[in-house]
Amino acid sequence: MPSALLLDLAPWKASADFRRLWASGLISNFGSFLTFVALPVQLKELTGSAAAVGAIGAVELVPLVVFGLYGGALADALDKRRLIVWTEAGQGLLSAVLLIDALLPRPAVWPLYVVAALSSALVSVQRPALDSLLPRIVAHDHLPAAASLNSLRWTVGGVAGPALAGVVVAYAGLGWAYGADLLTFAVSLVFMAGIAPSPAAHEAAKPDLRAVAEGARYAWSRKELLGTYAVDLAAMFLAMPLAVLPFLADELHAEWSLGLMYASVPLGSLLVSLTSGWTSRVHRHGRMVVLSAALWGLAVAGAGVVGDVWLVLLLLTVAGGCDMVSGVFRGAMWNQTIPDELRGRLAGIELLSYSVGPQLGQVRSGGVAAWAGVRASVWSGGLLCVGAMGLLAVCLPGLMAYDARTSEHAVRLRARRAAAASARA
Repeated sequence: MPSALLLDLAPWKASADFRRLWASGLISNFGSFLTFVALPVQLKELTGSAAAVGAIGAVELVPLVVFGLYGGALADALDKRRLIVWTEAGQGLLSAVLLIDALLPRPAVWPLYVVAALSSALVSVQRPALDSLLPRIVAHDHLPAAASLNSLRWTVGGVAGPALAGVVVAYAGLGWAYGADLLTFAVSLVFMAGIAPSPAAHEAAKPDLRAVAEGARYAWSRKELLGTYAVDLAAMFLAMPLAVLPFLADELHAEWSLGLMYASVPLGSLLVSLTSGWTSRVHRHGRMVVLSAALWGLAVAGAGVVGDVWLVLLLLTVAGGCDMVSGVFRGAMWNQTIPDELRGRLAGIELLSYSVGPQLGQVRSGGVAAWAGVRASVWSGGLLCVGAMGLLAVCLPGLMAYDARTSEHAVRLRARRAAAASARA
């Protein structure tokens, strides 16, 4: 493989805390993807309704919005490592609840929705802390490579977890999937314990509504950042097909393929991550965000049109790769331009941009599937995504013109971090 395509391991080599955080995330993500597949499968078995499966997104939405914004303020005001550890422990307890419910003679439906809502709240508090910790433990110029490595961590779990979940759920039962998830959270906490404390910056604001509003004002002043949020929100809302995959597998008479369908999107992301060395040499990040999101929608539309399950799997893999390209460049823009004292609050807003879309997308895809059919739900969403990206490209000139070499925010933050590194030397 040409060296230009090889994964850049510089952040892994330079930062022990990054290695610990990466290993912790790899393990917990693997278990989370087991539950990611098991939960909709269990709802499908208990209700037989595409709308009921899609409703998971609805119950996750309110906690996501409320705790995402407040979680960003907490990440700026508290020790980030401590916040990450406690929320990880809470996620483990929720996995235990799912395990207990699955082992009952007659599992109940309502705990699935309650756990989904509480899990959404915990993730919404944790993710801003995780995202804002990264620039503290990784050198400024290593941030694009760190984003690719973090994407690799997510996609390894995203490929292996769903693929294994399909087998485990089919042959061993839902309890084994939930039990494995619980175990991974316990192991993840061991790695997190070795990460150095990361206290709030001395100029950090208190975690209140005023602090949240300050972060929102800063985001509003950065039109290119707003563009990245709009692109991801539109792409995920219009073209996220995951809620209807159990029903698509049934329509294709390939129930065996469900785990592979869930794994295909992360597999595409994994392939991009493994060949992501080229991303460090791209500077027009905004254009790549829009283009790759449009290609995501086109691939999803194709998956809704074709009737062969192997072509569906291929197109979902292509879609995952396009989504990863968009994510890498969104992350690079965020991490290389946002000041440390605002990083947690902006990470909370970013969480909404890349999480609210998928949750609403589950509701949209499930509702359209119930009304117009599963295949129509998938291909129509993909085509709408392509059209939305064309419209956003026209309406967001600041995003399309963004260049990491000349952006005033990137230049200022690069100089600020260089000065801080010189002071520590």
